[in-house]
Formats: sequence, C-alpha cells, structure tokens
Amino acid sequence: MSESMLRIKNLNVSYGAIHAVRDVSMEINRGEIVTLIGANGAGKSSVIRAIMGLVKAHADEMIFTSPRDNKEVSLLGKPAEAHVKLGISLSPEGRRILPQLTVEENLALGAYIRDDAKGIAEDIEYVYSLFPRLKERHRQKGSTLSGGEQQMLAVARALMSRPDLLMLDEPSLGLAPILVDEVFEIIRTINSQGKTILLVEQNAFAALKAAHRAYVLEVGSVGLSGTGSELLNNPKVRAAYLGG
Repeated sequence: MSESMLRIKNLNVSYGAIHAVRDVSMEINRGEIVTLIGANGAGKSSVIRAIMGLVKAHADEMIFTSPRDNKEVSLLGKPAEAHVKLGISLSPEGRRILPQLTVEENLALGAYIRDDAKGIAEDIEYVYSLFPRLKERHRQKGSTLSGGEQQMLAVARALMSRPDLLMLDEPSLGLAPILVDEVFEIIRTINSQGKTILLVEQNAFAALKAAHRAYVLEVGSVGLSGTGSELLNNPKVRAAYLGG
C-alpha cells in the first residue's frame, strides 16, 4: 500500500476577486513523481505556491506526513520557512537564482536552515555529481550562466535543504529541446534516489512520460487525473495538450 506524503482536500486560492484555484483535491505518495499539467493561467503555480506557504490558501486539509518521523502536520497557515524545515523545497518558476552570487554561494543559500557544515559540503558534492557543469562553473557568478545552467542551479539549490518532497515549477521553460531531455533525465535520477517530486510543467508530453501519476488543471479545478501513461493516451489530453 502506498504511503501518503501530502494530502490536499478542497484547496482554494484567490487573488482579490480572482478565484485562481477552486476546490483542488490531490494526493502525493512517497516515492512518486506527480505532475500538474494545464494551460497557462490554469492555476498550476498557485497550487505549488500554496503548498509552499507562499500564497494565502484555504483548504479543508493540507496534511504533510514527514518520512523522518511519520508525523502528520497541517501546512495551513505556516510560513514557507516552516515548510522547508519540515522537508519541502521548491525550485521556483523563473529560476530566481541570485545573479551576483557564485554558483557555490547560491548552493550554500539553499542550505540556510542547516548548520551541519560536513553534511552541507557532502551535499554540494552530491549536486555536482548530478550537474557536472555546475562544478566546472562553481566560482562563476549566476549571471554568467546560460539559461540551462541557471535552471540546473535552481534545482540543485532546492536539493540543498535535503527535502523529502521536492517541488519543481516549470523546470523546462525556455530551454532548448536537448536540455529539456537532460533536465527530465536528472528528475528521474533524483526520484530513483528516493526523492518524492511534484512537478508543474507546460511540456505536457515530457511531464506525463516522467510521472507516475498526474492531475490536469482546467481553470483552477482538477478536470482529469490518472497515471502518466493513462493521460498520455487520453484523447482529450492529446487534443488539448499534446497537439492531437
């Protein structure tokens, strides 16, 4: 039986008069890659930001079960820093790296809640093993990196807090096709090493191929859900998101 890591019931997010997320219910089990797909403005990023505590959200429940102690904790009303301490991290849309800091300084910032210098140094070497290009450029400022390298840095930085749930918001946005393949290969590798991943992605084909399960958001609500392969072969999904 799958162990639930995150359980959300009737999540709502509003920005003034705009009701961006409407009664979204979803579950993420330990060890899965779960993806959210949908058109621009469907509410995907709002869901992930609500889970991270970055936007005000209302829900019947938003329960995170940490694999560290198996305790159920409500995420509602907690600040983002508390979520990081619980074991959740986010690689945000648009990368948001600090351009004037070096690669290594950006990585160190990702570990700001930790004080185990030896473990942090080991994790920097671990993310360099995932992203060898970052190691080559470890003294370069973020502003000098290519778009693909900045995306790798954003994912690597999110890994530095040692999350149990890693959330990735549009990791392939703006990347050349060959780099998209590389990013998704790394996502699969991270997952195979035990990380649970929630992926928000416009590239529906790549996302569904990688995902164990998926949810389709339509104007703020869940329109469809199923395994990645079920949705890849769903005629409605193919017509709307996969070019027929």
